[in-house]
Amino acid sequence: MALRDVIGQDRAVKILLSTISRGRLPSAYIFCGEAGIGKRFTATNLAKAINCLKNRDALSVRPDPKGNTHYAHGVPKKSKIFWGISYDFDACDGCVSCKKIASATHPDFVVITPEKGEIRVDEIRAVEDALSFKPYEGEKKVVIIDDADTMNPSAANAFLKTLEEPPDESLLILVTSSPDRLPETIRSRCARINFVPLSPEACKRVIEAERPEMQDSEMSAIVRLCMGRPGLAISADILKERERFIGLLRNMGTPRSLADRDEMDQWLDMALLFLRDMAVLRITGDGGLLLNTDRVGLISDIAKNTDIKGIIESYHKVGLLIRQLDFNLNKAITWNYVSNIIQNLLYTATTK
Repeated sequence: MALRDVIGQDRAVKILLSTISRGRLPSAYIFCGEAGIGKRFTATNLAKAINCLKNRDALSVRPDPKGNTHYAHGVPKKSKIFWGISYDFDACDGCVSCKKIASATHPDFVVITPEKGEIRVDEIRAVEDALSFKPYEGEKKVVIIDDADTMNPSAANAFLKTLEEPPDESLLILVTSSPDRLPETIRSRCARINFVPLSPEACKRVIEAERPEMQDSEMSAIVRLCMGRPGLAISADILKERERFIGLLRNMGTPRSLADRDEMDQWLDMALLFLRDMAVLRITGDGGLLLNTDRVGLISDIAKNTDIKGIIESYHKVGLLIRQLDFNLNKAITWNYVSNIIQNLLYTATTK
């Protein structure tokens, strides 16, 4: 895989390839956007392009003052980079360097991920140690910090010191779906690349590439439910999660708590989808506009006697609760609160 294989993020890819071609890579990037839309995939393939053996000679030559002429061997002398994507500086995906980065065995490629929901200062110090040495094989050391917003305060402070004096031959890429949770002092020192949710057609292409055995009917339902985030459909069984949600929905009065933060996120996201569909069906009466079109009967039974104002109020309450999850809410209290919201809505529907 290479940058040319990134689907649905043409603007981000244009910017990155243009920056590579002009030899103007910043010391740090923030890749931000919703979960499951290709941020980490793009970061990995950017690392490939920077260290690709095919590009080694080309990247050592700077463009002319107009910024559009290249003199390296094997590279077209005229390459319009930004307004039409040129993959002259993309990874070849076949050299030793590209293969090592793909398998996460390249000595100049490091990926940091949260452990138990956070990135600790020891992990950042390990990054500092790695960056203190010159690249062993590649042109640059590339460090990807996934879910960078989960850095605890000590880790964020340590990382800030690295950003203030970045090593010359390094690139730091912060991947996050919540950039506002990062300190302003970190955000201000990074070039920001925004990623957007994919179109249904692009989602289908991504999912088909990863799960070619999927049936058309299942594909159609999953594309609607992932809402432009195909990575979520690839990493989890959305249809199974939905059936589990419906099972819990029918037993909202049962005392329990949500197992962990991931389960909270999944359940509340699914609740928003159902509330959204209830509102759409209540207003338009058109089941074809639903995200859960294959569950129109269930949604119709709940929505038909429910006041639209109550549905919208419940939607806002659940949405607000999702925004508060960053504060490590108590799982049992969270379940009781959302149960109360849904039960009140269902009680209103059954008593009308």
